[in-house]
Amino acid sequence: MLEEFLHNFAHNLFKPLLLFFYMGFLIPILKVPFEFPKAVYQGLTLYLLVAIGWHGGEELASLSLAEFGQALGFMAIGFVANLCIGIVAYLVLKRGTKLRQVDAATVAGFYGSDSAGTFVTCLGVISAANIAYAAYMPVMLAVMEIPGCLVALYLVSRLRQKGMDPQGNMPHEPGYQPVVHPELALAGAGGAGEITIDEDETDEPITRSHASPTHGRTATAVADRRQTVTASKQELDVETDKQPIFSKELLHEVFLNPGLYLLFGGIIIGFLGRLQGEAVTRADDTLFVNIFHGMLCLFLLEMGITACRRLKDLKTAGWRFIMFGVLAPNVFATFGILVAHGYSIVLGQPFDLGTYALFAVLCGAASYIAVPAVQRLAIPEASPTLPLAASLGLTFTYNVTIGIPVYMLVAQVVMNTIPVA
Repeated sequence: MLEEFLHNFAHNLFKPLLLFFYMGFLIPILKVPFEFPKAVYQGLTLYLLVAIGWHGGEELASLSLAEFGQALGFMAIGFVANLCIGIVAYLVLKRGTKLRQVDAATVAGFYGSDSAGTFVTCLGVISAANIAYAAYMPVMLAVMEIPGCLVALYLVSRLRQKGMDPQGNMPHEPGYQPVVHPELALAGAGGAGEITIDEDETDEPITRSHASPTHGRTATAVADRRQTVTASKQELDVETDKQPIFSKELLHEVFLNPGLYLLFGGIIIGFLGRLQGEAVTRADDTLFVNIFHGMLCLFLLEMGITACRRLKDLKTAGWRFIMFGVLAPNVFATFGILVAHGYSIVLGQPFDLGTYALFAVLCGAASYIAVPAVQRLAIPEASPTLPLAASLGLTFTYNVTIGIPVYMLVAQVVMNTIPVA
């Protein structure tokens, strides 16, 4: 088994897919004056998502009723698995790194989601090696992208309730600047020529017989001011309570972001087409089969450029955060393999090696499309560079070069150690 792993590992490192990734990775290092056209990258992403979705939809339509039920159960398990991964990632980042809590929550959201690029690369690797996998795995890609968005939004909403300032700092973090509402500042300011009395001092009763006229007027002003402060605080509390964690715009971004929409759209089109007897992604199809790997090579060229450029953003993150970006995919992918194998044992039906590999990368990868879009819309306080530096510069690079053969080895060990009866 070890000899097979070393062969697969060495063979994987020099596949054309990965060679294109290396070529792109070297462009910033060698300072080659090349910029990948943004429109071409968007077109490649559109093509890959639709192609994967369409093929997955056609395969989904060909499943029996029992296999369809198995697929639905696996989707639910995958959703919960990524939800747990996001929560665990937050706890590890919060306690093990020097990240601000808002940045830890955002990065956790990235790791609680999945990566279309990693999935496509793994799909290309196992397809080239003729390794079988479950037909419904592309649907898993769409389902397991959502939990990370929900985790990040929920965690950040909790931080805001605990007093996070507009810059994303918590009260115990450096640079914290509490928000002072204009009404509170106006109510708390003393007027010109007035004798100001602290709020604590007004707790003492003031008797008319011992108070001068000025003292009485000041006491009355303080009482009015305290009432204004209390009313303003109550209004602020009401406003805060009325703010929903998930707004309509936010839910739209989570469930109808471009990547998810294209993927689900392709799945539905392929599913309905196959039900009507029209199969597009046949083995001899030119658009969705024959040129798929060529498109994937160009996609990985751009990903290599982006991953290399993101690495410089890790200079201020600390070595513990860097270690997390490299070690986390191994832990989460292994967790995914064990979860998949547990489900296989419950079903009493062994899964293909390719199914384990794809589920492992869905658990071990980090988002760089869906969650960044949600972050831009709903979490402006978080760092825009650190999450992408970890997900692209570290985790994506590790997964597509080293991770895939490692996960396949782990899956083989688990399958041989605990065989499915």
